[in-house]
Amino acid sequence: MGLIITPMSNSPLPRWVDPSTPRLDGQHPYLRIFKCTVFVRDQERSLQFYLDRLGFRLVADVRFETGDRWVAVAPPDGSTILVLMAPKPESEEFKLVGRPSEVAFITEDVNATFEEWCKRGVHFQHPPQTPAWGGTFTMFEDVDGNSFALLGFDEVSREVEAQRSAIAKRLEAERGAALELEIARQVQARLFPQSLPHLETLEYIGTCIQARQVGGDYYDFLDLGRDRLGLVIGDIAGKGIAAALLMANLQANLRSQCAIALDQPERFLRSVNQLFYENTTDDAYATLFFAEYDEKVRRLRYANCGHLCGLLLRRDNTLERLDSTCTVLGLFKEWDCSITERVLFSGDILVLYTDGITESFNDAGEEFGEQRLTAALRRHREMSPQSLVTAIVDEVRQFSPYEQRDDITLILAKCR
Repeated sequence: MGLIITPMSNSPLPRWVDPSTPRLDGQHPYLRIFKCTVFVRDQERSLQFYLDRLGFRLVADVRFETGDRWVAVAPPDGSTILVLMAPKPESEEFKLVGRPSEVAFITEDVNATFEEWCKRGVHFQHPPQTPAWGGTFTMFEDVDGNSFALLGFDEVSREVEAQRSAIAKRLEAERGAALELEIARQVQARLFPQSLPHLETLEYIGTCIQARQVGGDYYDFLDLGRDRLGLVIGDIAGKGIAAALLMANLQANLRSQCAIALDQPERFLRSVNQLFYENTTDDAYATLFFAEYDEKVRRLRYANCGHLCGLLLRRDNTLERLDSTCTVLGLFKEWDCSITERVLFSGDILVLYTDGITESFNDAGEEFGEQRLTAALRRHREMSPQSLVTAIVDEVRQFSPYEQRDDITLILAKCR
């Protein structure tokens, strides 16, 4: 039931327009009726009438220090509210109690509403009629004798039915999209490593906390054989489903080509770039940090493909930044990279991460940044990798407690 305000007269009513549907086409400033006032003798008695007999909803019930009370109700489907005002007996407004309110309610089925409200004890001045201007019309009164019109038109019924049909279709489409997105989330979750190859000298862990159900951050651990482990972290340009599809493409390229990573890491990454370039659009790209750890000699060989610098916190608390060694993947057909090496010692900690950590913002617009990440590493370095990852993520969330805007992905490895 919508609510409109109209002067009562014998002239034909204008073509019905649903007032509860705002027109936000930008052609004109938004404008609608907000409220109208009905003068009553007893607000509590009137409130119960509108709630219990007419099925209205309570919008506001405010009591002021002066003792005055502001009560507002609205029809179930209305955007305009009725303010139930109890004027002082000596006021001019008190004389308006029990008079025609010049308020008209419009409904899709006057007869059905008439019958339902009659059962609830609502007094009607006459049964529904069909006046010369068409439609259906009747008058009813509240407990104070204030009279209201109840109107209906065929076009109202058609419009309401069309709106219900459109809403049902939209809800069905939303349910289908939500189901598909949940399936995509489950599929993507299986793309992250499900088991960790065991190493004697390296304890490691990874995590990805997505801002949406699916995302473009990626991490992986590749068993390269002969006591060697590949550690991978990447960030796809973009967000949502598109980024998730590119992430799956990159993961497939890495795992299908990793057999050549052991002896020829440069060739391996060139092959990954070529496949990613050929299988994606011109503007698709990814940053990637690939590291190969050789347990026998505790050597770390890595290529930073346009990714955020890795952090290597030595056992004496000195910090080494593993900066970019080449450009991003997927933008250039002719692409090459260089490999850099580090030797790890007992107690050293390697951290790889995405910008969901360092580019989280606080109230003041400050980034969490690399310095806060390094400070957190130093504070909690005695923890196990699992506990250390949890501590870092907790600090990021405390620093930026609002809705997560980007995926938070982190790999942490500790040499033992």
